[in-house]
Amino acid sequence: MQLRVARWGNSLGIRIPKPVAEKLGLAAGVPVTLEVEKDALIIRRKRYKLEALLAGVNPKNIHGEVETGKPVGREIW
Repeated sequence: MQLRVARWGNSLGIRIPKPVAEKLGLAAGVPVTLEVEKDALIIRRKRYKLEALLAGVNPKNIHGEVETGKPVGREIW
């Protein structure tokens, strides 16, 4: 599959065809990393592990309850 690099503002962009994006689980807003190896550009989906995310939780960055308003349906509070 051949693609062309296009100008996007002051940057360059490559459109990822829908079948390829679906196969890789890519969608708008999904974080990726870019790596350069010799003459290759490698795009990898950023993967998060729950254990690593939870390890970053500490008393300084944990928050309390968040008020979301009165029930609007049949919620039980």
